[in-house]
Amino acid sequence: MAKRDHSEDWKPLLDRLEAKKSWAREMGGPDRVDRFMHSRGKLDARQRIERLFDKGTFAELGVLVGGVEGVPGDAFVCGIGRVQGRPCIAGVEDFTTLAGSIGSGGTSKRFRVAELAMQERVPLVMMLEGAGHRLTDTGGGGRAPNDLLAMADLSGHVPMVCLVLGASAGHGALAAPLSDFVIMSEQGAMFTGGPPLVKSAMGEDVTKEELGGPKVCAEIAGSVHNVAADDAAAIDMARDYLSYFPLSRDGRPPRREGPDTGPRRIEEMLSIIPPSDRQPYKMREVLQHVVDRDSFFEIQPRYGRSIITGMAFLGGRAVGIVANDPSHRAGAMDSAASIKAMDFLENIANFHHPVIFLADNPGVMAGTRSEREGILKWGGKMFRAERRIRAPKIHVTMRKAFGFGMVTMSGTPFDNQTISYSLPGVNLAAMPAGSGGRAAKLSEEEQRKAEEAQQAGPYRMANGMGVDDVIDPRDLRNALLNGLLLAEGRDEAEG
Repeated sequence: MAKRDHSEDWKPLLDRLEAKKSWAREMGGPDRVDRFMHSRGKLDARQRIERLFDKGTFAELGVLVGGVEGVPGDAFVCGIGRVQGRPCIAGVEDFTTLAGSIGSGGTSKRFRVAELAMQERVPLVMMLEGAGHRLTDTGGGGRAPNDLLAMADLSGHVPMVCLVLGASAGHGALAAPLSDFVIMSEQGAMFTGGPPLVKSAMGEDVTKEELGGPKVCAEIAGSVHNVAADDAAAIDMARDYLSYFPLSRDGRPPRREGPDTGPRRIEEMLSIIPPSDRQPYKMREVLQHVVDRDSFFEIQPRYGRSIITGMAFLGGRAVGIVANDPSHRAGAMDSAASIKAMDFLENIANFHHPVIFLADNPGVMAGTRSEREGILKWGGKMFRAERRIRAPKIHVTMRKAFGFGMVTMSGTPFDNQTISYSLPGVNLAAMPAGSGGRAAKLSEEEQRKAEEAQQAGPYRMANGMGVDDVIDPRDLRNALLNGLLLAEGRDEAEG
């Protein structure tokens, strides 16, 4: 008997399936896509998710959600793919469909991507531009999971990145503080309630930029880590960020081979770093020379500017960096700097990155403003985050480190450092001898002795193994590589 061809029998079913999917992929329709996205120089939701993933690897999930209600994709596009060859999962709010608002179908999709990220141990990326919960969706209210629960549970298990690419309000915006790394485009804004709600509830006239634009979020509130020029730059930044992280906390930080992974002496250090701790210098220049070429990725550069946090490759190994910046407030630790460093350290501690501390600060910021901003609280919480790190820690005192400022930078002995170094000429003490001596009303002789003891700091510390070595500034990179070499045994033991 001849085998029957069922192609024609399948045709109406497949045509119907393709029609439903094609309708969903049109989002809010060509007119709305052009008016709200393309005419404003923005990528639409599907272009955003396609740009995130390596070309040809995106596979959509939940495309048929919202079909019964007549809401394409229920205003949320999500799926899986590869980012630089590795698996990832992502969700994007579709502003062209009911302003990207969250209905019951969208809630299920948002929960599903977070659930899958946890279950399969892959990074999660969320892209926001939406109005929050959909007031016209009144079918909820019962006992059901939501994405915020899943994201809170997911935190610390896999890298979580959030991009704010337009106005994001209410429930949707909460994906940002639950994520590890938040990028906002110059057209982005984020708030608990938008300008119309603020006007109605508070009587306050305010623009979305004044309420939660890039300047507010990145420089004042610290609720955003980095700002990008546009959608494409933000998505490319997210891809770059993920390259410094393993897929999950079960893995180890990635390694990157290249032409600049070996030792080298840095003669420029003698020009960049002045020996006097009263002269500022730009710590970013030091970092650019020390790490593998073009590998430094700064995190939160506009907030807490007396400290620099970021990722880099050093000797081909992904590391975290926390460094005081003497060009801003002499590198003093204020509340914003402490919050920024605490947030950074708590995040990377989950993923086993070695952390390099470059200390050059006069202590924690004193004064009424600093106390009212909670410097003792936030400085203490930064120290707690640093102390709890179980990955390798490498400390270098560059020129000065006083009191609790030294403590927050992993500068005291018995703080589980893999290795500690000091440059020559470093000033070390509980407080600067000049101001401290005046406050303590020391005699002239007592003041002289205090200053001499402070200036002898590195050799006094080295004599008692408070530091493992005093190094030439030109050998800074090579000393850090030696510390990472020593720490390689941990990978073998924990692998």
